[in-house]
Amino acid sequence: MGWQGNVLRVDLTAGTCKSEPLNMDWARAYIGQRGLGSRYLAAEVDPKIDALDPANKLIFATGPLTGTSAPTGGRSSAITKSPLTGAIAASNTGGMFGAEIKTAGWDMVIIEGRAASPVLLWIKDDQASLLPADKYWGQSVWAVEPAIKTQLAEPDAKVASIGRAGERGVRFACIVNDMDRAYGRSGVGAVMGSKNLKAIAVRGTRGVKVADPNAFIEAVAAAQAKVAPSPVKDRFEKYGTHPMMDVTNNYGALPTRNSREVQFEGTGKVNAASVRKIRPTDGKASLVTNKGCFACTIACGRIARIDRTHFSLNDKGKDSHYRKPSGGLEYESAFAFAPLLGIDDLEAATFANFVCNDEGMDPISLGGSIAAAMELFEEGAITSKDTGGIEIRFGNAEALVKLAELTGKAEGFGVDIGLGAQRLCEKYGRPEFSMTVKGQEFPGYDPRAMQGMGLAYATSNRGACHIRARPYAADFQSTSSEGKAAVVKDTQDLVAAIDSSGVCVFSANILAAGDYAAMVSAATGEDWSEQRYLEAGERTWNIERQFNLAAGLTRADDTLPKRNLETPAPSGAAKGMVNELDRMLPEYYTLRGWDDDGVPTGQILKRLGME
Repeated sequence: MGWQGNVLRVDLTAGTCKSEPLNMDWARAYIGQRGLGSRYLAAEVDPKIDALDPANKLIFATGPLTGTSAPTGGRSSAITKSPLTGAIAASNTGGMFGAEIKTAGWDMVIIEGRAASPVLLWIKDDQASLLPADKYWGQSVWAVEPAIKTQLAEPDAKVASIGRAGERGVRFACIVNDMDRAYGRSGVGAVMGSKNLKAIAVRGTRGVKVADPNAFIEAVAAAQAKVAPSPVKDRFEKYGTHPMMDVTNNYGALPTRNSREVQFEGTGKVNAASVRKIRPTDGKASLVTNKGCFACTIACGRIARIDRTHFSLNDKGKDSHYRKPSGGLEYESAFAFAPLLGIDDLEAATFANFVCNDEGMDPISLGGSIAAAMELFEEGAITSKDTGGIEIRFGNAEALVKLAELTGKAEGFGVDIGLGAQRLCEKYGRPEFSMTVKGQEFPGYDPRAMQGMGLAYATSNRGACHIRARPYAADFQSTSSEGKAAVVKDTQDLVAAIDSSGVCVFSANILAAGDYAAMVSAATGEDWSEQRYLEAGERTWNIERQFNLAAGLTRADDTLPKRNLETPAPSGAAKGMVNELDRMLPEYYTLRGWDDDGVPTGQILKRLGME
C-alpha cells in the first residue's frame, strides 16, 4: 500500500503500452519517485549514451505519499539523462499531474524509444494508448493543454506537455503541467521532444490506498498540526518565495549582472513588495492571488498579470493569453530575469516568465544564459551581427523580451541562447563567463557569501541547484565555511528522501525527518525509522553519483566558476571573500565515505546494500 505496485512501460518505437509489476525490493530501498526512478534509470540506460538518443529513457515517477492527504503530497519527478549536463536529471514538479498518475493506478511511467511521428500518451486509469499528435506539434503549451482536454472530452484530465523549446532541442527545455507548474530543470523537455512525445494526458479515478489508515490519519494530523500555525506557512502563503530577494540582496548574496556583483540597486522595483503595488497605468497590481498544488495548504504559487500598457504586449492580440492572469514570478524567476540581468522592469520579467510557461523553458537557465550573452556582448566577444541586431546589454528589458521569445521558438540568436550558458560561452571563446556547474546555470545565491550553497552547487548530481541541499540557515548565520560540509551532506540526504516520498521540499521548513518517516510508514506498512528514511536518501545520492561517474563525470566536475573561487565578493557580508571549496570538498568526500576522487568506496556501498 502507498505504492500502487504498477509500472506503465511505453515503447514509442513499437507503439506499445504495457503494465508490469513495480520492483518492490527497489521500492523498499529507495522509497519512490526520485530515488526509485534513478534506480530504474541506472539499471536500464547506458550512462554514456547521448541524452537525445532514443536509447535514453524518460521516467515519470511518484512516491508513496503522492496522491494522498499528506501535506504537499502532490509531487512527482521526471528522471532521465540530461542533455544540458550529461549527468542524471531528476526534475520535480507540483500541481496536480503527479497525483493524477498515482490515482490512475501507476507508480511510474517509463517512456522509451522514439515515435515515428508526434504522439500523445493518453492514460485513463489502467488503460493507456498512443494517439497521433501531429496537429499539436509546433504549438505552445498554453494552446495544447486545453485542446487536448477538448479532444479527449475529459475536462478533468491533467496534462503535461512540451512547447516549441522542447520540440526544437533547447537544452534547458522543461515539461509544463497544469499550465504553469513544471518539471523545470536540466532539459527534460528536450528529451521528451527528441522522442516525438508532445504530451501526456492522465485521468485517474482509482484513488490511493494506505496500509494503515488509522495510523496514517494520525501521522498526517500530527504533521498538519505543525504546518497550520507555522509562521513559515503564513509567509509562503502571503508572499511565496519572492521575499528571499531582499534577504539575499541585503546579505550580499544576490547574483547580479552575471554574478559580477552581489547586490542590485533596483530590487525595490522587482521584489515581493513591488508585485503588490497598484499601477497607475491600469489601477491593478501585478499579483492577482496565490495558488496551491495538490494536498497543499501552503499555496506558495503566484498568479500574476502583465500591465496592459507594457511594450511586451504591443504585438499581442486582445484575446492573447499573455493578457490574462497566469503563473507569476517566484524568487528564482524574479532573480533570473531582473538582478541577474541588471533589469528592474517587473513587467518584462513577468513576460519572460510567461514565455517560459508557454514555450516550456527553465527560467533559471534562460536567465543565466541571457546573462552570459550580455557579458559576452559587453566584452566584445559577440556583436550585433551575431545577435541579429539586438543590443544584448545589462539592463536592456527589450532584449530580454525579444530573447525569451526567440529562444522559446529556437529562432535567430535564440538558438545560441538555447545551448545554455556553458556551450554559449565556449562557442564564443569566453568559457569563464559561464556561471554554471556541470553545465547547469546558477540559482539565486552567490557562493562567496553562502559557502555551504557553493559546496551544494559543486556537488549537486544534477548541476548547480538550490533545492538539493538546505544550508540556508547556516549560511545566513555565518559566511565561514566551517562546518558547512556536514550541513550540506546531511541535508542532501534529507532532501533526497523527501523528493522520493512524493511531498514538497518546502515542507521541510516546518517538518522534520521523523514526520515524513511516520507518514511513509503508515502509508506503506513498512517500518520506516528516521534512520532508515535518511539512509534511503543517502542511497539515492550514491546511485546518482554512480550514474554520473559511469557517464564520465569526475572530481573535476565538482567545482565552481573561477569568478567564485578567485574573484572576491565586491560588497556585502562576504566582501573580500571567495568560496573556500578547496577546504570543504575533501571533508565532504570523507563524510560521504568516498575516496579522494569522489568515488563511493566499497565500505559505504556495503553499508547501503549497494555492493
